[in-house]
Amino acid sequence: MTPGIIAQHAPALIIALPLFAAFATPLIGRYSRQARDAWIFAAMAATAAIAAVLAYQVYTVGTVVYAFGAAAPHIPLPIDSGGIPIRIIFTVDAMSAFMVVTAAISGFAVTLYSLISESKLTGRDGFYALLLLLITGILGMVCTGDLFNFFVFLELNSIAGAALIAYRNDKGVAIEAGLKYAFLCTIGGLFVIFATALLYGQYNALNIAMLASRIEFTMLDKVALVLLLAALAMKAGAVPLHFWTPDAYSMAPGSITALLVVASQAGLYGVFRVVFTLYSVTLDYFAVGWIIIVLGVLSMFIGVTMALVQKDVKRLMAYHAVSQTGYMLLGVGVGLAVLGQQGLMDAYGLVAMEGGIFHIINHAMYKGLLFLTAGAIFYRTGTRNLNRLGGLGHSMKWTMIFFIIGALAIAGIPPFNGFASKLMIYESVFLFNPLLAIIAMVVSILMLASFVKVFQSIFMGPRLPEYADVKEAPLPMLIGMGILAVVTVAFGLAPAWVVDQFVAPAAAALVNQSGYIASVLGGL
Repeated sequence: MTPGIIAQHAPALIIALPLFAAFATPLIGRYSRQARDAWIFAAMAATAAIAAVLAYQVYTVGTVVYAFGAAAPHIPLPIDSGGIPIRIIFTVDAMSAFMVVTAAISGFAVTLYSLISESKLTGRDGFYALLLLLITGILGMVCTGDLFNFFVFLELNSIAGAALIAYRNDKGVAIEAGLKYAFLCTIGGLFVIFATALLYGQYNALNIAMLASRIEFTMLDKVALVLLLAALAMKAGAVPLHFWTPDAYSMAPGSITALLVVASQAGLYGVFRVVFTLYSVTLDYFAVGWIIIVLGVLSMFIGVTMALVQKDVKRLMAYHAVSQTGYMLLGVGVGLAVLGQQGLMDAYGLVAMEGGIFHIINHAMYKGLLFLTAGAIFYRTGTRNLNRLGGLGHSMKWTMIFFIIGALAIAGIPPFNGFASKLMIYESVFLFNPLLAIIAMVVSILMLASFVKVFQSIFMGPRLPEYADVKEAPLPMLIGMGILAVVTVAFGLAPAWVVDQFVAPAAAALVNQSGYIASVLGGL
């Protein structure tokens, strides 16, 4: 396959490759474990490379529209006599490409890490197949331009995630967490498909661009909006729909928890796509913006306060993940609240959105890094209980360094990436409402205090006798952590470049509903 063909069909390959690799993995694993591991690594590396190609196309040429099954998949689009797209269509704009890059970096680091971290356990053929299916679900959610296929990829994301959460069993506790996640995701999926049916019944279309061009914000449209926001906010782990996150994040293997963060962010992407692209001009910007802001503030405050009292290091990190989701909701919510007021949008609204979007990739990097360090600690000690850990800094120096990088980044300490995105949120939100900015800064202070306690409990003090023979994590696990750590530091050192090249185009694409519609429907 030539580079030109790969570039032309990148939207299809980015889904087809991990999907095919997932189904082939158990077959290869029956004959050779080494061949299976090499196959998984190669498949994820190729998927990441295709993600880079696709993102490059979007950021240099513009929105990529791909119609599956068409002789010429890019142009012209196959439409029926009524002007409705009839094939499955992927619409990859700058916001979608931003999420694709986020998923690709995390997926590659997690895959490399998991080749060793799960090597002591059985059933790894199924584990790696599910891992690739989870990545497929994430990429499909952020690339599709069709509401029904968004639901399909959401279900794939949820089913694979639930199975991976329950993977270790752990005397039935992990299975309980997986079932809870599966049940809630099933309810959320029903909400999404019911909302899709309401919109299809009124407008005879499933394509997001077509729906956006026809939507009239009727009572049924409002019901659909509530259903979509509730389901996707739950998937994102936002308060008050966050109650699955502590169990799911704490019981899943460390590598999977890092990827579940990105899976949750795909739900957050869905929230933003619905309010900005699907509904947009028909919305009451101020009211819906404030709903998202309130969800963000509640997530920030409740997440960090619940984290302070936890003894299980992964459960503590799970509540911090809820808190970090609040920053993203706050930034984008402020941008939505002032979207119809061009002066305010230029003054601080767009910066608030850029801060919230920038925080998505930053959170995926440093929170993924923290979960991987927690997984490395569990790999070597067999426990996550802070009261039973101590002195590991003597023997796990690299893991300790990676933990420090992640902890300082999540607390918003310069020069790490968390500081860059949080500063954008603080400054812009302060101009909108000073109290919201103060709450956000207080939450960061509490977060720093929490991680100081965790650092002291795990790494400081004399080496405990039961951990006298503990060694550093294996090299592939360290490389996986190192990839995320390098991105965390690099984005903190060059935030202006990252914002200009990736974040600002994503924010601009999100608010440009007419551009999204035109890219799919042209002059129709």
